[in-house]
Amino acid sequence: MNGVFAPSPGRAPMRTILTRQARLEILLTLRRGEAVVLNLVVPLLALIGAGLTDVIRLPGDDRLGFVVPGVIGLAVMSTAFTGLAISTGYERSYGVLKRLGASPLTRWGLLTAKIAAVLTVLVVEVVILAGVGLALGWRPSVAGVLPALGVVTAATCAFAGFGFLLAGVLRAEATVGAATLIYLVMLTAGGVMFPLPGLGGVERLLPLAALTEGMRAALSDGSVVPQWCWYCLGAWAVIGIFAAARCFRWE
Repeated sequence: MNGVFAPSPGRAPMRTILTRQARLEILLTLRRGEAVVLNLVVPLLALIGAGLTDVIRLPGDDRLGFVVPGVIGLAVMSTAFTGLAISTGYERSYGVLKRLGASPLTRWGLLTAKIAAVLTVLVVEVVILAGVGLALGWRPSVAGVLPALGVVTAATCAFAGFGFLLAGVLRAEATVGAATLIYLVMLTAGGVMFPLPGLGGVERLLPLAALTEGMRAALSDGSVVPQWCWYCLGAWAVIGIFAAARCFRWE
């Protein structure tokens, strides 16, 4: 009977840890139905209001070609930055993350799992927003779909990194205030519903501006995404993710 019981204590492989944590994060995100709906309803209302009316003066004749990429960018920022920052901030405040910190899950692992959850939700949101846009008459360039998805993915990593960073260094209440303020600034100056304000090139430093302009370039006529969009989003993603992984505190 020797060898029947062979305990082998130790942590599971990191791949298994990340997979299970990502699955848990996706389930928890989908259970917060009110947040998902809010992150989707606001862009939908903006799409219908600005796309079908002349209340807002937009450049060019293709209103939906300008509005649809903008509201998709708004949904990405709402979900990947504001929503992630607030939910993670309260998880940290309630002591949930403190218990995770005692597990083999690393800060990198938690951030990776949360980005996976955000991307999963964004797939649903983007499909709905694009579907409504198509129903209203939006006709994007098929050749620009893949570059546009690349821009969305890079922007998601950038927003998620900084949302995770805010939640990891500030108290929950301060995280809510900071995330909301940044959201409003980005909404105003990021070229979502209005043309970029023309601040001498400073507006090109905003990740939301790079996201919306990159998608418009790719989806309007299939043209190449401007290089400055890739540089901007890549820099924000690298800085945000590394800063979050380094400075995040479990409690």
